[in-house]
Amino acid sequence: MSVLAAFMVPHPPLIIPEIGKGEEKKIQKTVDSYEAVAREIAALKPDTIIICSPHKETFSDYFLINGEDNAEGSFEEFGAADIRIRVKCDTEFVKAVEDACLKENVMAGTAENDVRQPLDHGTMIPLWFIGRYLDKFNVVNVGISGFSLLEHYHLGVIMARTAEKLGRRTVFVASGDLSHKLKEDGPYGFDDDGPVYDDRLMDLCKRGALGEMLDFPQLLCQRSAECGHRPFCMMSGFLDGKTVKSRVYSHEDVTGVGYGICSFYPDGNSDERKFRDIKIREEELSVAGLPLSDDPYVRLAQRAIYGYVISGRHIQIPDDVSEDMLGKQAGVFVSIHQFDHLRGCIGTILPTTGSVAEEILQNAISACSRDPRFSPVEISELDEIVYSVDVLSDPERIFDTKDLDVKKFGVIVENGGRRGVLLPDLEGIDTVEQQISIAKQKANIGSREKVDLWRFEVIRHH
Repeated sequence: MSVLAAFMVPHPPLIIPEIGKGEEKKIQKTVDSYEAVAREIAALKPDTIIICSPHKETFSDYFLINGEDNAEGSFEEFGAADIRIRVKCDTEFVKAVEDACLKENVMAGTAENDVRQPLDHGTMIPLWFIGRYLDKFNVVNVGISGFSLLEHYHLGVIMARTAEKLGRRTVFVASGDLSHKLKEDGPYGFDDDGPVYDDRLMDLCKRGALGEMLDFPQLLCQRSAECGHRPFCMMSGFLDGKTVKSRVYSHEDVTGVGYGICSFYPDGNSDERKFRDIKIREEELSVAGLPLSDDPYVRLAQRAIYGYVISGRHIQIPDDVSEDMLGKQAGVFVSIHQFDHLRGCIGTILPTTGSVAEEILQNAISACSRDPRFSPVEISELDEIVYSVDVLSDPERIFDTKDLDVKKFGVIVENGGRRGVLLPDLEGIDTVEQQISIAKQKANIGSREKVDLWRFEVIRHH
């Protein structure tokens, strides 16, 4: 068997004696539990240990995995520079995960040119404990992303499949603290949702109900200020389709931060525990009654957003997409509104893909999940969203504002490397001066700075 076990552990720096200088005794239950888990991992004699940390470099749209042969780090930022952690990375495992993610449209892999990534404290603290009992093992170090909980779970599923494919005896360690808002006198203060999060999380761990990891509301996670939920979801995916024997070792909140330690050992296979498949089916049924637009451009954007928000999937171009969308290239903007307010808008001035259809798929997903002005769209919002798709003409250089018309033409302003764009016929934009001013603001161009101008027309679908 390749999937040996999974463990949920915290990462308080003070747990290292050279850092805590006696303060670690305040969380002695956590220390003792960590020691027990480290001994269990050593007894399993894994070939590879996957460690997911929320403090590894994080991207909104990419899971970063260490790709170099060796990795190291120190606790210098915590005043213990002499303590260094060095590990050998399982590069074959990482490459196999990358290949699998590419096939399944999961944005994950190594940094360009395998830039060396120092180990973060969320990775090093588990390794410090494990390394006291186990000498030989390889590591796969992965971070979290801005993707959905289900997409984190999906990456865990892929990692388990990779372990089976390579015949690696593998353990998954999810490094993460629980709520940081458990006490008024704690470093982060108190929020009513702090204890709610911890109680709910520890209860499902006790019951081994890992599918419930995917049901935590985004607001609860935010208000509780947890940092481990995404690693916990990835760990749960690693055990997808398996019954588990779970054990809670300890849960402490004496510092105002929740530290939970649990183990999960596979104990057979069960289709009833393929929680990703179950979640996708449930959510697909929940939106089955949502109307699709009669306009084929808007309908494609809706399909892309439904697929992504529900399951984290990038859909393929449907068979019924028109030749007009497949045979033409153009810049495209996808806008979404909720209760007459903008909820997301992302677009491309010039084509960046092979067809308008691909441009719509790409920008629809970005509009619902990667517009920096808004949080990602959630499933509960899908029946409240209104969509529009603008297909742009090629930009035309102009030299006089008299050649602009806010109802007919969009505008592009450029100064050096800064570029701003504003679509035509937007509510509240009544003059060319307003149009140019807002486009400048979007590009961080000063109101008195000169700009080069382009205009373009759009075909708006809604």
